[in-house]
Amino acid sequence: MSDIIMNKSSNDKGATIGKNVLVVEDSQVIQNITKHVLEFYKHNVVTAMDGKEALEKIEKQDFDIALMDIAMPNMNGIECIKRIREMKDKKKSEMPIIAVTGNAEFYTPLEFKKAGFTDFIEKPINFDGMSKILKQYV
Repeated sequence: MSDIIMNKSSNDKGATIGKNVLVVEDSQVIQNITKHVLEFYKHNVVTAMDGKEALEKIEKQDFDIALMDIAMPNMNGIECIKRIREMKDKKKSEMPIIAVTGNAEFYTPLEFKKAGFTDFIEKPINFDGMSKILKQYV
């Protein structure tokens, strides 16, 4: 994991309880495990299978943070975040978005930042690390 953008940590350990989290992941197994872990921490979780579905969900609902896979069918994470960052609604366009990828070795932290991601998590996901990331940005 990387701190590619300013650290926003919270001293309140309960700060991330009950947040609205969008999980964008084309692997149903990873999606379901991530959803269950986040729900264990009392988050409200909505899932999308690709970037196109994620945009539809973001248009209809506000999220506190999104976890987004990079390589997905229909619309990949890079194209999806570009469209999110172009949205007129600042709550949506400025939402923290964490890249989740099994190909982190192909990207530098600066490339994630330039693409519009707030930070990134490598697969396989370390769920304790994911929890720390969530606390850092929401």
